[in-house]
Amino acid sequence: MGSETRAEFGGSAERSRLVGPVLERFRNVHRIAVLRGGGLGDLMFALPAVEALKAAYPEAAITLLGTPLAAALLKDRPGPVSRVEILPYAEGVRPGVSDAAAVEEFFTGMVREEFDLAVQLHGGGRNSNPFLLGLKARHTVGSRTADAAALERTIPYVYYQHEVFRALEVVGLAGAVPQSLEPRLEVTPEETAAAAERLGATAPLVGIHPGATDPRRRWPASSFAAVAALAAGDGSRVVVVGDEGDAAAADEIVRLALASAPGTDISSLAGKLSLGELGGVLKACAVLVGNDSGPRHLAQAVGTPTVGIYWIGNVINAGALGRTLHRVHLSWVTACPVCGVNVTQVGWTAERCVHDDSFVHAVRPAEVYEDVRELTATSLLLRGR
Repeated sequence: MGSETRAEFGGSAERSRLVGPVLERFRNVHRIAVLRGGGLGDLMFALPAVEALKAAYPEAAITLLGTPLAAALLKDRPGPVSRVEILPYAEGVRPGVSDAAAVEEFFTGMVREEFDLAVQLHGGGRNSNPFLLGLKARHTVGSRTADAAALERTIPYVYYQHEVFRALEVVGLAGAVPQSLEPRLEVTPEETAAAAERLGATAPLVGIHPGATDPRRRWPASSFAAVAALAAGDGSRVVVVGDEGDAAAADEIVRLALASAPGTDISSLAGKLSLGELGGVLKACAVLVGNDSGPRHLAQAVGTPTVGIYWIGNVINAGALGRTLHRVHLSWVTACPVCGVNVTQVGWTAERCVHDDSFVHAVRPAEVYEDVRELTATSLLLRGR
């Protein structure tokens, strides 16, 4: 393999390939399990790594051990995942009330699969590595903190690393070379048709997603409304998207925006779309404006330009890589605006304070809209409109 080395992660490594060492591939791999729970964004971050695994082991069937959300989104969708097995509720793997009988039943079924390779893309491994070892696969790779169970090959888990690169570095342990550095998800013709039916013939469509799992990552509704009013005033149609939990914020954005730009086309579909329909609507958008959240990552994966509102720590782990089609607006907050505690010490290194005040409220709507305006024009040009 040319210049080779041996290290604590095991195996011989070629170190000239993109993200971390690419080790020797395992032999006779026909069944691969990939552990990745979490939300929509977590799934998007894992897709380039799964794509790399499929390229390295083209004859292998890849089973994603994930959430009902992942099962719903990937069912019958073209891509490298053969099927999704829904994780049981288990500490540190899938939040919820743990059911020992359900966990045992899950492992009984998965052990029968006789996986040749199990890949841990679910955090630092304190809980997920023992879970992965329960599959009894012939080979295991993943990331680990110092106190996590060892796998056959591992990389150290360091919190501040882009999640896509982390996953690609993990699958490099199994000999998988990156095929792409951004998530890609194909929107089906049915989803495109469903979005067109909902949206109808429309002016350039600007999407807004105001939600985020952590309330500290949420830009104020008034700021999104200011962007919506500017976009609508320039002739765009604006649609606010999200799940049921985002509906109240979406309604507030619509109300405030219409007060500033009466008679314009601003509406909400929050809580009204399936995941597949959301993908179709995002694909139809010229640009999506959103916090660091699953729908922003999904929009990027389906090929839509985005403008993201990010706290500085999150952009390291989850920011879009390019700037031609994706723009990032940063908040440089490093201390809680209420109690002053250092908020850069995250993950396992510090406990979170109790305050939920936004870290990103100071990002300016006028500056965000300049990127929205520019990317709308770019998107229309690329689409030949």
